[in-house]
Amino acid sequence: MRDGSIPGVHGRVRPLTLLGDPVLHAPCEEVTDFGPELARLVEDLFATMYAAQGVGLAANQIGVPLRVFVYDCPDDDDVRHLGHVVNPRLVETDGVVVRGPEGCLSLPGLEAGTERHDHAVVEGRTAAGDPVTVHGTGFFARCLQHECDHLEGRVYADRLTGRRRRRLGRQVRRASWNGRDRGADGASKAGG
Repeated sequence: MRDGSIPGVHGRVRPLTLLGDPVLHAPCEEVTDFGPELARLVEDLFATMYAAQGVGLAANQIGVPLRVFVYDCPDDDDVRHLGHVVNPRLVETDGVVVRGPEGCLSLPGLEAGTERHDHAVVEGRTAAGDPVTVHGTGFFARCLQHECDHLEGRVYADRLTGRRRRRLGRQVRRASWNGRDRGADGASKAGG
């Protein structure tokens, strides 16, 4: 990504992977090549995120099993946070645990009350290989935790229990984008 350019303007919008796709349910691989292909991936992630009107997007959500995510997300004070992290590590979560509505571009049109800490710190690298530390509070902390979960092979539905999990599972089964036979927890019965 060039300095001063608008993220995603040179990217290609890619199809989103949906709940049940195996790439969403396996840990992603570390990035080892910080060359032009990685820069193109970051641009494609931004372009896809903006086209889908999201606030964050992990590489496995476009079928690429690498540890990369992008974000353009406000915090609770409406301060905009824009960037990307390669090989992120969620190094700190603290503060109060808040149950708030959470959605996902891989579960389009659905959301559920999901518990997250209201402060998070992520360390990683930029696409150029430079170290980066990202601090998030409120909604932005939720976004950072959500994207880090993706790279570990988890979606927010995996954090739900009881009534909320059953309710989301019913919504997933009825969703127009769901062409697979799924169990009560929203996971594919066919091995996803």
